[in-house]
Amino acid sequence: MILLDTNIFLEMFLKQDRAAQCERLLNRISEGELEAVVTRFSVHAVEAILGKAETVSIFLRNLERSSGLVVYDTGNTDEIATTIVQRKTKLDFDDALQYFVAKKLAVDYIVSFDRHFDDLDIERTEPSVLLGKGN
Repeated sequence: MILLDTNIFLEMFLKQDRAAQCERLLNRISEGELEAVVTRFSVHAVEAILGKAETVSIFLRNLERSSGLVVYDTGNTDEIATTIVQRKTKLDFDDALQYFVAKKLAVDYIVSFDRHFDDLDIERTEPSVLLGKGN
């Protein structure tokens, strides 16, 4: 299982430089070829950044139809634990939350373009690298 960081969705929806590789990865997840998790925190962040009702609706419908994607809802206990992780790792809250959930669910990779994850004990990878690993 992999954890998808917020920027993977934003890259695709905002049609940024690496949108095509993100779309390929998300399609593989949607078809159930790969198992992934995204935090509800990331979902809300994407919703807030996309802003427009039509775009947010497309995003949410895609999440709902994705066979290989689970949305993980954190509770207060998870978020309190995240603050402890935040102090230990020096990550900001959103990155610490992603890392905490990744550890809790024992994911294989954090899929992100954010290099803040590079010095952790869960490997960060990017969509093109992950897809190139035969996944």
